[in-house]
Parts: sequence; C-alpha cells; structure tokens
Amino acid sequence: MKLDHLVINVAANYQQESEEVQQIKKAGLPYNIKKGKGTKGFKATNIWTGNEYFELITIKNNDGGGWKPEWVHAYNSGHRGLICLMIDVNNIDAHVQRFQKEGIFISNPERIKIEFFFKLFSKTMPWQNSFLNFFEKIPLQIGFQQMDSEKIRKGFEKYMVPNSKENNISGIAKIHISGDFTISDYQMLRTVFEKTIDNENQLIVQLENSQEIIFEKAKDYSVKALLKNDNSSFSRKTCEIENILINID
Repeated sequence: MKLDHLVINVAANYQQESEEVQQIKKAGLPYNIKKGKGTKGFKATNIWTGNEYFELITIKNNDGGGWKPEWVHAYNSGHRGLICLMIDVNNIDAHVQRFQKEGIFISNPERIKIEFFFKLFSKTMPWQNSFLNFFEKIPLQIGFQQMDSEKIRKGFEKYMVPNSKENNISGIAKIHISGDFTISDYQMLRTVFEKTIDNENQLIVQLENSQEIIFEKAKDYSVKALLKNDNSSFSRKTCEIENILINID
C-alpha cells in the first residue's frame, strides 16, 4: 500500500486565477487551473507531486454530474477540505476480501464512469476503486485504487504536468490528520493497515516508500501534508488548500 492522492473539496477560487492559487505556485507547486477533467456537474484539477497528487474538486450543480454521490452531498452541505485519502494497491480484490472477513465494511471494487452530453456519451476509467465507510465523527473516508496495468499507469505519467518534480519536489512523505477519532475508528485502522504504531493519542500507519499517515485525536479536523524536497531553495515553504496545510521541507 502507498499513498496515491488526496481528494479535496474546494471553493471555486482554487480553480481560478486567485491569491490562493498564487500562494500554491509560490510554494513551488506548479498548478495549471485549466487542466483536469469534469462534466457539467463537477470540475477536477490536479496538483502533481511526482506520481502522487492533490485532486481539487468543485461541484457545479446539485447532482454533481456523475461525481461520487456521498461527496456531492457533503460538498452541497458546505464541506470544504479533505474528503478522501486514496491508497494505491496491487490487488484490490484480496484487500476487500480480507477486510470483509474481519467484519469491516468496504464497497466492492467498481470503475468510475463519467457521462457527457446529457448521458449520450460516457468514459470508463481504467482503474477500480473501493471505499471504507466514513469515520464516525469526521467527514473523511479512505479509498483504495488499483490501476488495470502498469502500462496504463506509465501512460498516465505524460499527463502529470506541470509537475513539482521540476522543482525537485518528488512526492508526499507524510499525511498528518487530526480530528475526533473514536476507539472504533482506531480499531478499524489497525485492522486495515498491517503496520501501525500506537503513540499516546496518535496512531501511525507505515506504508511503502517510507510514507506515513498519522491519525491524531484532536477536537478540530485539520490536515498537514509533508512533501519530499531535494531543493533547498524551496525549503520550509508552505501553502494552504482549505483545511490542509502543505509543508515543503
């Protein structure tokens, strides 16, 4: 398992020429607001950091135009910030079967199908997704994704531009999520992830490539993302995307 991307509900100004977008770029994260995908109901733009990324979502009408219904409802109800943490896996069926045997609810693997032009045309994405339930008191869920093949994964790399690799920012090293996690939430996380460490009011998940996710008990829901950086000129720069503070160190 490794980090793949963060799905973030954002206000429209994060997809327009704005002060927020300028701050993202000043932090060393190239970001093209004109690139991405969408329908009449939603718009997605990406900030690429190596092979991982931040997926920024705005919902343009009540039905969301084919976007995940639970996320559309959360957006229309006022939620802004991280709504899903996506984990890349090699065998999604095996993980789903293991979770289900452990009594953890997870949706069956399915493909995203986006419909266009009044549902006359559609495009099915070459990957499968499964999702755990939302945490009990936090508007956040964890999803798992498997690409159809390594060839398809490599083919996507040419679309991952502009990419922060040009500034020697090569990926996401750590995600630190603070919020009102419950005992049941922590029990679920210990079962889902094979390598976890309990540290006072934190649960630390260790993933491939030395990546970490920290789940910390706190009153308010907030997120910090630490990016890998090999360029001292961008050291200790930060920017914010809704409830996410991005640190480049």
